[in-house]
Amino acid sequence: MSDTTDAAVRASRAAASARRSVEAVWRIESARIVATLTRFTGDFAAAEDLAQDALAAALEQWPRDGVPANAGAWLVAVAQRRAIDGWRRRERLDERYAAIARELESADLDTEPYDPDEIDDDVLRLVFIACHPALSREAQIALTLRVVGGLTTEEIARAFFLPVATVQQRIVRAKKTLAAVKAPFEVPGREEFAERMGTVLSVLYLVFNEGHVASSGERWLRADLAHEALRLGRVLAELAPREPEVHGLVALMEFTAARFPARLGPDGEPVLLDRQDRTRWDRQLIARGRAALARADALGRGRGAYALQAAIAECHDVATSVESTDWERIVLLYEALARLAPSPVVELNRAVAVAMATGPASALPIVDELDRSGALAGSHLLPSVRGELLARLGRNAEARAALEEAARRTANERERDVLRAKAAALPEG
Repeated sequence: MSDTTDAAVRASRAAASARRSVEAVWRIESARIVATLTRFTGDFAAAEDLAQDALAAALEQWPRDGVPANAGAWLVAVAQRRAIDGWRRRERLDERYAAIARELESADLDTEPYDPDEIDDDVLRLVFIACHPALSREAQIALTLRVVGGLTTEEIARAFFLPVATVQQRIVRAKKTLAAVKAPFEVPGREEFAERMGTVLSVLYLVFNEGHVASSGERWLRADLAHEALRLGRVLAELAPREPEVHGLVALMEFTAARFPARLGPDGEPVLLDRQDRTRWDRQLIARGRAALARADALGRGRGAYALQAAIAECHDVATSVESTDWERIVLLYEALARLAPSPVVELNRAVAVAMATGPASALPIVDELDRSGALAGSHLLPSVRGELLARLGRNAEARAALEEAARRTANERERDVLRAKAAALPEG
């Protein structure tokens, strides 16, 4: 191999290593970086653009100069310097900017203190901006994953089976909306905090559920997406430790994610709860879930909707089998959840628990009433549950028809296969 070729190979490897380092730093510290720059510039959209410029500079310089010891601080400082350059070009540099510029120009990027474990209020402000009520739910999800989760536009597009251009448009439109409403970079006041926190939690919940059971596509489980929501939830719990429902949602995600190792078969096919090998459940995540639920309870403000769902998940996770599960307690928890956050899905899940606690004959009237109400019209969930109950009652022809209807309604190919297999397995007559 010639010296020229050898040098080219080394340069290529250095560039690849630098790219991996940039991606790792961005995924871990993007929220802090953008939040710091938003406070620095007073402009959320400009902050995100500056952060991207700093990433481009890192990709150019790190292969040549090596990855700095404090990579996050390096990115922040480079972005801040570019912001100052912009102010200079616009001839809007006042004494404050001049002082900041002098300080930054004398700083050593490799030794500037930057504690990656320190979480400050800037990140919490960023979370609330990403979930601002002026944005659509789709925009909130995209912006949260982009600026708080550190996912690329391509990763978000893959996660939700969307064109990259669609995600890009949502993010650009979200930034323009935030600029138009002059969204302040602050934690909402007491009168708004609970409502805005509810929006933040619902966004994380939606992201996690999409990972838990993908709404469409060939994969039943999107563990990467679910774990990203869990990671963001853990961060939020550190930022808002006095909010019980934050801990409740984290507990719910921990308990649910604990079952992921047993939810797929060798070929990626779904393995339902009654057939899962419980020895494969992640005991560390179960312990973390119990600790998070205990933190929610310790605040002494009662269990909210997420904490109640977490308590239901805990009942499943601590049981050694389906038969030994405390179904009576699960029924009571669903009844409490239905009073606190009534929804047809909660009522359907209560019917499943009633069927396990006292038999399918007790549960079928609940499902039939839901069917008559039309609350779940078009959803595959209701005919799926109804088919299961009818099969247990020996009404096989009706059960087969219900399961086949559920298969027609679902957009997830793996779930469709499971439903069709159940229908086919029912004996004739």
